[in-house]
Amino acid sequence: MTEPLLIDRTDAVVTLTLNRPSAMNALDVALKEALRETLTALESDRSCRAVVLTGAGNAFSAGQDLREHVATLEGGGPDPLGTVRAHYNPIAARLANLPKPVVAAVRGMAAGAGASLAFLADFRIGGPRTSFLMAFAKVGLAADTGASWSLPRLVGHAKAVELLMLAEPVPAPEAHRLGLLTRLVDDDELVLPTAQELAARLAAGPTVAYGAIKRQLSVGDAGTLSEALAAEAQAQSICGATSDHRTATAAFVNKEKPVFEGR
Repeated sequence: MTEPLLIDRTDAVVTLTLNRPSAMNALDVALKEALRETLTALESDRSCRAVVLTGAGNAFSAGQDLREHVATLEGGGPDPLGTVRAHYNPIAARLANLPKPVVAAVRGMAAGAGASLAFLADFRIGGPRTSFLMAFAKVGLAADTGASWSLPRLVGHAKAVELLMLAEPVPAPEAHRLGLLTRLVDDDELVLPTAQELAARLAAGPTVAYGAIKRQLSVGDAGTLSEALAAEAQAQSICGATSDHRTATAAFVNKEKPVFEGR
């Protein structure tokens, strides 16, 4: 049986590949559970210092597997959207709060929850065929997988309303202009290598500080100034106690290149 999620380790970079190419990597229960549990394990995996998230074949992810969802609706259960609490919410929380950088390599279409996953990454690399579609309203649903949180932070409130309510595709050039893509490469075949190269660069950096920056921004984006200042003070206390900080400071003074170990 084909594994729904492929896990590849190259040095300190872990590449997670949504592996249902014949279904445009639509998210069925098996794939959602594999992604949820893998992200949980990576939280405390010190050998992993950066993550790449991508999809097999010609798409990143078409979002929820609607064939599976129709069967759930027809089954007449009391909570046909129970997958939001059971799968999408914990996946979104773990992806956004992962204390290490996440790079999404978005080849082809990212729709619905698939687009939401990409928006939770710290960096998103795309190519000419990359496109995003906030497809929820097309099937009479509101946003999930953190899109109501991540999308306004990327494009602003008014544009988020437009993308979610009108549910029109956003092609690669427009996605790059809006900030949905961090980087747009010229060839789709370069998307994954570019993402992995960036992840390797990040993995060699001060990953404790990167995790602290992510936590700071989650507060600073929507919190008050006093909350942001408190988060900064806490982050600096944590980072200031690391050997990375001490060795990098000494290297700077001595005009040497620092070597970070993520501790």
